[in-house]
Amino acid sequence: MARRIAAGAAYGGGGVGLVGAAAVGLLLTEMRMARRHVNNGGASGRVPLADGVYGAGYGRFGEPPLRLAMLGDSTAAGQGVHRAGQTPGALLAAGLAAVAERPVSLRNVALPGATSDDLERQVALVLAAPITAPDICVIMIGANDVTRRIPPTRSVRHLSATVRRLRSAGAEVVVGTCPDLGTIEPVRQPLRWLARRASRQLAAAQTIGAVEQGGRTVSLGDLLGPEFAANPRELFGPDHYHPSAEGYATAAMAVLPTLCAALGLWPAEEEQPDASRREGFLPVARAAAEAASEAGTEVAAAMPTGPRGPWALLKRRRRRRVRETEPVTPSG
Repeated sequence: MARRIAAGAAYGGGGVGLVGAAAVGLLLTEMRMARRHVNNGGASGRVPLADGVYGAGYGRFGEPPLRLAMLGDSTAAGQGVHRAGQTPGALLAAGLAAVAERPVSLRNVALPGATSDDLERQVALVLAAPITAPDICVIMIGANDVTRRIPPTRSVRHLSATVRRLRSAGAEVVVGTCPDLGTIEPVRQPLRWLARRASRQLAAAQTIGAVEQGGRTVSLGDLLGPEFAANPRELFGPDHYHPSAEGYATAAMAVLPTLCAALGLWPAEEEQPDASRREGFLPVARAAAEAASEAGTEVAAAMPTGPRGPWALLKRRRRRRVRETEPVTPSG
């Protein structure tokens, strides 16, 4: 199904659905109930402004900071927390600065409530002159596409175009794929099962589309590990929908190693597949399916052709702990 969705996105198709038509009525009824629960959960729509420079103490004369851009929806923006340093962008910027021993300038253009259709606007902001193109971009998108029943082929088409534009501008791209909406507390059965199925299918298709355009992906899945299923009260925010500060830190721990690898900051020996961790080279569609079923898994392009199409490297990287840090030089 993921390959069909990705192929439909590439060739202009739009008729591949995530769930059967017979389930749509039930899905919509359950979704309205879940949304009412989320809207009454006490979460603020305010997102802390985290733009600025992190790790300024690492600066060397004449060396510009690395430029990190965040694109996507409320998860990329950091909705649900109260301090700038708790947002995923700030956590990733601070962690990247510590690994690179170089300041990192963060710009976040993510918009709460955004679907993949909004990525065209966001990438235009990121690449707008006279601002220099970023060194690396992180995109987190997909949840709203599922809940709003955006055709998955359209979602993947917009994401693929965004990755292509950013790569053409010289930026590395890491995509945090659609999270598993079946883990959200207000979502009940049978919507939970349908939401999980739809989320994973879109995540796998996003992986195929992004990797074929030269990006890397990290599966967010159930927001990166059994911790969320075991500790939903701690890792979800007041609305039981968006992550808490601990939840965003857990997600950033899994994404940070991929950012570092994309920028060549990881030891070369760790870039080889480790059979003991079930890593290896796979056809991109199979790698995408495996990643969608196991949160925190990275997929990156490997070989452009093979007997079953393009091949990818599947990695299960060890997570790097990150800590909350406010920007030393806030923007604006």
